[in-house]
Amino acid sequence: PRLLEAGARVRLVAPEVTTTLGDYAEAGELHWERRPWASGDTAGAWFVLAATDDPAVNAAVAAEAEADRIWCVRADDAEASGAWTLARAAFDGVSVAVAASGDPGRAAAVRDAVAERLRSGEIDAPRTRGGHAPGVALIGAGPGDADLITLRGLELLRQAEVVVSDRLAPQALLDLLADDVEVVDAAKLPYGRHTTQEQINAVMVERALAGRFVVRLKGGDGFVFGRGAEELDACIEAGVPVEVVPGLSSSIAGPAAAGISVTERGIVHDFTVVTGHVPPGDAKSRVNWDALAKSNGTLVLLMAVKNRAAIAEALIAGGRDAGSPVRVVENATTKNQTVRACTLAELGSSEAHHPAVIVIGAVAGRGREL
Repeated sequence: PRLLEAGARVRLVAPEVTTTLGDYAEAGELHWERRPWASGDTAGAWFVLAATDDPAVNAAVAAEAEADRIWCVRADDAEASGAWTLARAAFDGVSVAVAASGDPGRAAAVRDAVAERLRSGEIDAPRTRGGHAPGVALIGAGPGDADLITLRGLELLRQAEVVVSDRLAPQALLDLLADDVEVVDAAKLPYGRHTTQEQINAVMVERALAGRFVVRLKGGDGFVFGRGAEELDACIEAGVPVEVVPGLSSSIAGPAAAGISVTERGIVHDFTVVTGHVPPGDAKSRVNWDALAKSNGTLVLLMAVKNRAAIAEALIAGGRDAGSPVRVVENATTKNQTVRACTLAELGSSEAHHPAVIVIGAVAGRGREL
């Protein structure tokens, strides 16, 4: 994969390959010659990897490459190699490659240590020729633990000049920002003739059009019962360059953190994610609660703590078993995570606090202690 990512034209000579390499060949990303190595195969190459399970073949490949003055790595014998593959990591435009006298394990350990310090900011890598181009990045930061943000999300966050943050976004991520970064608390934007969301959109667009790089940081994934689409549209309509960085949605990550697979094999074949901020029967509700009541699948409720009693009542009235197992996962993935068990009939009177993910169905009865 690293060779392909670098733009190399890869020719693979092997009688058999792994499924992944076969997929690369079928997609035309590399050329596979399905046969054993033969003398002359290294001709015209710039770089050769001898990685068969036969040391004699590897030695012959290396000798031929050496005669043709072609760099060759032997996967089975570092000391006999004319070259070594470096352990490489990249973050925020910085690439680090480590050699450790032919010891790949040691090189990988040093690479990982350096990469971790780059990501955390312990090793500073300031930009001397300007930062990110003006625009907006819409970043989902995961459901709670700051470490669950994606590498791309963290990379862009470290480049931000303005961060518009939600209260549910991991606050520890803000500690990584430089002192001159403007942090806008989206929960404290002033009300007026505009709604809060319109104010958020206005701030993002205004700062970006003023030549700054803006990160909209949200907990979970802003495109799952968030306003990510509205923010994306606002940027597009204003002609502002925008990038979407998906996050881990609490609808899946929350149950997983509690040991619950929403589609555990042999138990269920589907799951439905539902917003509970509007109760059943409300004119604003667009959820077909009767259909969900008749479903055998897993139900995952977000923003449903306030209306959980009405939701449970509607599901039972529609035919859902009142004894269906329920798990309420609060503050998922954080040190304050709490998991409470009850039945659907008990959900309305059970203890539950926001933020929480409510899981209803057979898989909720499979909650495991982690």
